[in-house]
Amino acid sequence: MTAAHAQSAASGAPRLLFSTTAGEIQTVAARDLARVRALWRHLLDVAGTRTVANTWAVYDELVWTAAQVLVEGRLLARVHPDAALREAGETASRQAEQLATEVDLDPRVLAAIESIPLDPEDPPTRFAIGKVLRRMRRNGAGLPDATRAKVRELQSETVRLGLEFERHIQDRLRPFTFHGPAELEGLPADYVAAHPASADGTVRVTTSYPDAFPVFKYARSEAVRRRLAVEFLNQAYPENMAVLAELLDQRRALARELGYADYAAYATEDKMIGTPSAAAEFLTRVHRAAEAPARREFATLLARKRQDEPGATSVGFWDAAMFGGDVGYYTEKVRSEQFRADARELRVYFPFEKVRDGVMRISSELFGIRFVRVEEPRRWHPSVEVFDLFDGDQRLGRFYLDLHPREGKFTHAMCAEVVLGVAGRAAPEAALVCNFPEPGLGQPALMEPSDVLTFFHEFGHLLHEIFSGRARWTANIMGEIEWDFVEAPSQFLEEWVRDPATLRRFARHHATDEPIPLDLAERWRRAETVSQANIVLRLVAHAAISLEFYRRDPKEIDTTALARELWEKYQLVDWVDGAHIECRFGHLVGYSALYYTYSWSLVIAKDLFERFRAAGPLMNPEEGRRYRRSILEPGSSRPASELIQDYLGRPSSIEAFERWLSVGPSTDAPSRS
Repeated sequence: MTAAHAQSAASGAPRLLFSTTAGEIQTVAARDLARVRALWRHLLDVAGTRTVANTWAVYDELVWTAAQVLVEGRLLARVHPDAALREAGETASRQAEQLATEVDLDPRVLAAIESIPLDPEDPPTRFAIGKVLRRMRRNGAGLPDATRAKVRELQSETVRLGLEFERHIQDRLRPFTFHGPAELEGLPADYVAAHPASADGTVRVTTSYPDAFPVFKYARSEAVRRRLAVEFLNQAYPENMAVLAELLDQRRALARELGYADYAAYATEDKMIGTPSAAAEFLTRVHRAAEAPARREFATLLARKRQDEPGATSVGFWDAAMFGGDVGYYTEKVRSEQFRADARELRVYFPFEKVRDGVMRISSELFGIRFVRVEEPRRWHPSVEVFDLFDGDQRLGRFYLDLHPREGKFTHAMCAEVVLGVAGRAAPEAALVCNFPEPGLGQPALMEPSDVLTFFHEFGHLLHEIFSGRARWTANIMGEIEWDFVEAPSQFLEEWVRDPATLRRFARHHATDEPIPLDLAERWRRAETVSQANIVLRLVAHAAISLEFYRRDPKEIDTTALARELWEKYQLVDWVDGAHIECRFGHLVGYSALYYTYSWSLVIAKDLFERFRAAGPLMNPEEGRRYRRSILEPGSSRPASELIQDYLGRPSSIEAFERWLSVGPSTDAPSRS
C-alpha cells in the first residue's frame, strides 16, 4: 500500500454522518468513491508477484472505504431529521453498493486475488481471502462479459427496489383514531396522557410501534384492536405491492443468471444452513417442537377469551398479537390474572433512564468493560447520546443511542454499523436505533417489559460489533459472519432480563427508587412462558413466508394469498381479513429468504446460555470473559461453527431449545443468580 493510501485508510471517524447539507453528503461521498476507483486502478496496476501487501491490503482498503459510504449513507437515510439529507444518504449508499458490485464483478480483480500465495499467511487472512473469493465467484466475477453486464444491471435494480420498499415502510405510517374515551379504556394512564384528545374529542395516533403495541396489549375494546390490526398490517400498502413483486422478480432473474435455481438457493448457500431444503427441514423440526406446547398455550388463551365471549371458538391476531417479546390482549390477561404479573405493574419499575443505565452496568460487570459518556458530541439529533467503551485504559470503540421516536425515523429497532472496526485503520462505532418512550415529556418514560428485552437484544448486537472491531481485515469483522449466527449473541443477552436477581439490579420504581420486589420479578419470569411457543410459531410462519417468496416463481404466486396460507399453516391465531403483511415485512429486503435465522440463532442462543448457566451464577465475570473471548471477539475470523464448538466443547444442538419450549407456564423453578 502506498503512503497516501495508508494515510487515507487511517482516518476512522465518520465521514458522511455529521454532514449538515445534502450537498455536503454528495461531495464527501463522491470524494470517497473516487478513492475507491483509484484503489481499484492501483490494484490492477500492480506489477510482479501478487502478495497480501501489494494486492489484498489494497483490496481491503477499497472494500472498507466503499462500505463506510454505504453504512453511513444507510444510517442517514433511516435517522436524519431532514428529509433532504435522508434522501442524500440513501443515494450515497446506493452508489457505494453499486460501485462495490462493479469491483467484485471484475474478473481481473478475481484473478489478482486468486494468485496471492496463501501458505505463509495466518488463518484469519486465509479465511478472509477464501470468503471473498467465494463471494466474487458466487456474484459472477468469473462469468462471460454479457452475463456480468446483466448481473450488474440486476444488482443495481434490486438495490434501488430494496431501498424504495424500506422507505415506504418508514414513511407510510397509517393514522388511527380513537373515537372517544370509551375506546381508550384499559390503556395505561401515561399512554392516555401522552395522546391528548383534539377539540372534537378524538385521539389520533399512528401504526408506529410505540403507538400500536400498547393498544394491542391493553385496549379493552376488541373492535378497537381489530380496527387497528387492519391498519397495522396494511402499513405501506398498496405502495409496496408492486415494489415487492418487482423485487422478487429481479432477484429471481439475478439468481438464474448466476446459475442458481432460485434466489433462496443463492441466499442460503454461504450460510450455516447451506440450502433452502435444509432451511425448510429445520423449520419443520422447530414447528414440530413448538406445536404441542403452543396448542396448550392457545387453549389457555381461548378459555380466557370465553370469559368475555362465551361462544368464542378462535383467537385472532387482534387478541394475541405477538412481536418478539411483546404480546397481545389475552396473553397479557392470562399473565396478569393467573400469574399476577400485570405489565402495567411492571412498567413502573422500568423508567427509561434506569433501564439504559442497567444495560450498561450489567454489561460492564459481565464483560469487564466500562462506559464513558462523550460530552458535547457530534450527533445527528439532539436526543442522541454518545458513549465510549473501554477495557481498562484501552478505548475499544464508540456508540450512539438514538432511542426515541420522531417523524421520518426508522420505526423498528436495530443496531447499525457507523465505523467498521479494522486494526490500524479505525476503532469500531455503532448506533442503536430504537423507539422507546422519551423522558422529559411531562410523564414518566416507562418502558414495556418487551422494550427492556429489545434494549438488551440490540445492545447484544452492539457489544458484538465493538468487541470484534479489531479484526485484521474487513472480511473478518462481525458483520461478515454467517448471517444465521448473527442473532444468537443478542438473543443470548436477553436472558439477563429474565433473571429476577439480575433484574433487581436496575429495575427500580420511577417515583420511589425501590427495586422491583423479588416476588413480582419471579412472577413475571414464570408468566413470560405464556405464549412463548406461539411466539416461536410466529417466527416459523414469517420464516416460511420469507423462504417461499424466494423459492417460488414470483410470476406464479399471489403474495397475499401465499402469506395467508403459510400463516394459517404454522400459526394458531386467526389471520386478519384484508391484511397485506408482506408490505410491511421489511426483512424481505435485507434478509431476503433468511428470516429463518431468528429461529436458527435462537436454537444456538439457548444452547450457549445453558452452558453459561451451568458454570454458576449469571453475574459471573470469569465466564462472561470466556464467552466474550470465544464468541464475541473473533468476529468472522473463523467459521461460526468453530466459535460455537470452542465455547460449548461440542457442536450446537437443538436439545436445549426443546427443553426450553417444554417448560410451560406452570413452572415454578427458582432463580439461580
